[in-house]
Amino acid sequence: MTDHSAPLALTAHLALVSSISFGGFPTVLPDVRNFVVGAHGWMTNREFADLFAIAQSIPGPSMILMMSLVGWKVWGFPGALASAFATFGPPCTMYFAAYRLWDRFHDLPWQRIVRQGLVPVTMGLVIASGMVMARAADTSWRTVIVTIVAATIMLTTRLNPIWLLLLGGALGGLGLL
Repeated sequence: MTDHSAPLALTAHLALVSSISFGGFPTVLPDVRNFVVGAHGWMTNREFADLFAIAQSIPGPSMILMMSLVGWKVWGFPGALASAFATFGPPCTMYFAAYRLWDRFHDLPWQRIVRQGLVPVTMGLVIASGMVMARAADTSWRTVIVTIVAATIMLTTRLNPIWLLLLGGALGGLGLL
C-alpha cells in the first residue's frame, strides 16, 4: 500500500461498523465489502470472497479472522492487529455496558418491544450479507448455479450444511467452478 492513510481509514471504518452491527459482524459485511472493494479497490470481489471462505472454514471467531486478513492485505501484520481490535473492541465495550443496563431494568416492558423489533432487523441484515457474498463469489454461470442449488437445498431440507460445503470444495478443487 502506498497510501499511508489506508490503515487508519480501514481501522476507523471497522470500528464504526462494528459498533452498529446488530446480530454480529456479518450483518455489516456488505458495507465492509463496499468499502474495501468498491470504494478503495484494496482487493477484488474474488479476493474478498476467498477471505470470507477461509475465515468461515477455520474454527473460532470468523469475522475477527476475516477482518484481520483484510487488514493484513492493506497493511501487513500491524493492519491485521488493528483490524482485529477494531472489529471486537468497540462492540465488546458497548455490549458490556448495555448488558449491565439491560439486566438492571429487566422487568420493564420496553425490553420485550426492543427484542421483538431487533429480530426482523437482524434477519434482514444477515440476508443482505448473504446476498452480497453470493454476488461476490458468483463469478461464472457455474458458480451461480451452485449458489442457487445450495440455497434451495438449505431452504427446503434439513441437510447439514457441511455436506454442501464439502461438495462445493470438491467441485472447486476439481476445477469445475
